[in-house]
Amino acid sequence: MNYGLYLSASGVLANLYRQDVFANNLANVETAGFRPDVPMIRQRDAEVVEDELGHDVSQHLLDRLGGGVLAGPQYVSSGAGPLHQTGNPLDVALQDKSSFFAVQKFDEQSGRVAVCLTRDGRFTLDSEGRLVTQSGHAVLGPGDEPISIPRGVEVKIDQAGRIQSLDGAMIGRLQVATVEDGSVLRKQGQNLLSFEGHDPRTFQSDSLLKPGYIETSGVDPIKSVLQLTAATKAAMGNAKMIQYFDLLMDRSVNTFGRIA
Repeated sequence: MNYGLYLSASGVLANLYRQDVFANNLANVETAGFRPDVPMIRQRDAEVVEDELGHDVSQHLLDRLGGGVLAGPQYVSSGAGPLHQTGNPLDVALQDKSSFFAVQKFDEQSGRVAVCLTRDGRFTLDSEGRLVTQSGHAVLGPGDEPISIPRGVEVKIDQAGRIQSLDGAMIGRLQVATVEDGSVLRKQGQNLLSFEGHDPRTFQSDSLLKPGYIETSGVDPIKSVLQLTAATKAAMGNAKMIQYFDLLMDRSVNTFGRIA
């Protein structure tokens, strides 16, 4: 009976993890360029298999039951959200689901500057005239240099990511990078994705953007609510099984033991 209790406990933990992920997705249903997380659970091998204990301690029935479930791995969905027209000259959307804008992230604690990626194309100007994201991260050009706009100059962004003044003068260009293997990206908060080790970026010189548009959240609210509900029911079902096992052990010790 203890074995069944442990199996149910693993089910509670795994589904609480799924519940947290789906709840976070649902909380970002209005976040531009947000890509939902996909939580995975996998079956855990029986103890004799996992720890390679050998057949001497094997119990055929328990081994067939397995060892419950484990959370992970978790990955970021590769789907892109629908585009929404804003008319803002500094808003721009990516039309390729494997493409990202490159931005500069400054870590105040370590003082280090790192290159991150984002799908959020809601750009604006800071007090220094730099092109920045809504969170204040500097938008980068093809050479990982921050893009600055001269004061008082009105600009527009074309389909190739070129930033031009209204009279056609070239000011800069957005860095649009393609990442073929999205599994190397890790979420860093503030709608940013980071990478470690090998730089997976491939610069797109012929990128096709959608000026005056933004990519909305990739979260389907109805699907996310259903996923959240299913994870909650699964966690509650496993918790109920723990209560049943606890009751059975109580009866075994305090009722059957007293009769014997």
